[in-house]
Amino acid sequence: MSDLITTPFGATSTAAEVMAGVDLPGRRAIVTGASSGIGVETARALAAAGARITLAVRDVAAGQRVAEDLIATTGNAQILVAPLDLADQRSVAAFGSAWSEPLHILVNNAGIMATPELRTPRGWELQFATNHLGHFALAVGLHPWLAAAGDARVVVVSSVGHVNANLDFDDLHFRRREYDKWQAYGQSKTANILFAVEAAKRWEGDGIAVNALNPGRILGTNLTRYGGTVGSAPASFDPNSADVSWKNVEQGAATSVLLAGSPLVNGVTGRYFEDCQEAGPHQPGVRRGVAGYALDPEAAARLWRVSTDLIADAGR
Repeated sequence: MSDLITTPFGATSTAAEVMAGVDLPGRRAIVTGASSGIGVETARALAAAGARITLAVRDVAAGQRVAEDLIATTGNAQILVAPLDLADQRSVAAFGSAWSEPLHILVNNAGIMATPELRTPRGWELQFATNHLGHFALAVGLHPWLAAAGDARVVVVSSVGHVNANLDFDDLHFRRREYDKWQAYGQSKTANILFAVEAAKRWEGDGIAVNALNPGRILGTNLTRYGGTVGSAPASFDPNSADVSWKNVEQGAATSVLLAGSPLVNGVTGRYFEDCQEAGPHQPGVRRGVAGYALDPEAAARLWRVSTDLIADAGR
């Protein structure tokens, strides 16, 4: 992978530092999962730059509390809250149907990690259904409004955990193989990157840039609630691991806001970033970089077809 995109920012940069001097008045943004963790800080940095933000959240009351905090801390009163449950395709469809104006920024931030074996009413494995299929349906449903913006950006929050699992197209929902929460999580995060690869290709003519990212290992967020003690978790989730550096939420949101609003990445699409830089190839034993299978254009196209069929079936 040659000619990697670089920026002056790095692993310890904060979202506020990345957005310093950037002005986004008149731009509309949606941030999913913006009631906690890096979603809040992503929304805060974009709001401070003047964008109008819709917090797309499962818990509307929690979203309202965040909105009040963002208004108070940024002085931007253009903070809206809307209900969105990514595990429920009816909720995703309702959110998309209610949107009726050009959309400049979509940050697919929400996610769940290492859950027990749980399924949606349709039998979909919950992590794949939430992290990938929910966001897939959301982005596809909002595509006309992203295209209407003329220069929209879609930001897909993946994870270094994608290096733990490629997609098993023959058993995406763990109906035949034994369920493994980390394999399921890794698969969903690989799907996030593959979505960015294919969406970038399909939507380039609409002026829509689509990029994925690893936010880093972040302590103190709701995402780790199912991980519990480190136990069987990959080394990247062990706060005592010597090869892991941890970030606070302000640092964790930095790469998201870089891709969402910074002019430094104008025209960049179909890439995977970490620590505010485009990531190089993953090397075995190192918790960095992007796995080759996550950038495979054939797998990306196949996943798009499979996802489209699943969403269509859910709508019948």
